[in-house]
Amino acid sequence: MTVRRCRGGSGRRAASGSGLVLAALILSASPYATVLAQGRLGTQAPASSAASETGAPPELHVAARNDHASTVMKLLLAGVDPNVRDAQGNTALHVAIREESGKAFDTLLKSPGTDVSAINQAGETPLMLAALKGQLDWVKELVKRGAFVNEPGWSALHYAAAGPSEQVVRWLVAEGADIDARSANGTTPLMMAAGYGGLSGAEVLIAAGADVTLRNDHQMTAADFARRAGQDEMAEKLDKLAQARHRSHPNTSR
Repeated sequence: MTVRRCRGGSGRRAASGSGLVLAALILSASPYATVLAQGRLGTQAPASSAASETGAPPELHVAARNDHASTVMKLLLAGVDPNVRDAQGNTALHVAIREESGKAFDTLLKSPGTDVSAINQAGETPLMLAALKGQLDWVKELVKRGAFVNEPGWSALHYAAAGPSEQVVRWLVAEGADIDARSANGTTPLMMAAGYGGLSGAEVLIAAGADVTLRNDHQMTAADFARRAGQDEMAEKLDKLAQARHRSHPNTSR
């Protein structure tokens, strides 16, 4: 198993300040809506000068959004920075993944200068967005290129757990993703799966040993997330697992 470590000491990301609008996710919206709303709290990524001056997205982003791979390649060969930012700090790679522009994604990855771990203003990396989309092939390619599996705060596994693909969850766990990763508000991937994602993803995390007793800063457990989502059978299962864990480990901190 390959363990991908968190980046450390770079100052590019503040764990205490990052979160999907999911910093308030226990209150309402789905992660899909929050990602698209760009409401994540955290370190500000630099916007490109072109975007900040004109308000228009860079040409490379337009090509990526429309999946015009030939235009993407033409711009890169002309010397356009593959990591140019729009007003929200997104690179063209963020845009290609968000819009599921597969040809543009492949073309951008062929550029050695493309930063696969770029962080937008919402605190999101391309890997997080690919995980949320359930795009396992893209997730694998990004990690192969050096994307970080484990990030402080919200991680790719949080996003995968909130998404539709148990295969992405399973693969990230096999790659060494922290199954009990805590976001800035203490939310774990299991909570995300129980409340927002596919329950098969929650089953994968449970089987991998995720701690069912943990509570986030709002004192909610994964069972509470499931209950709020109307997943009563999952909530009951998580409650029983938590009770069993407390009986066998009575001094375990919650």
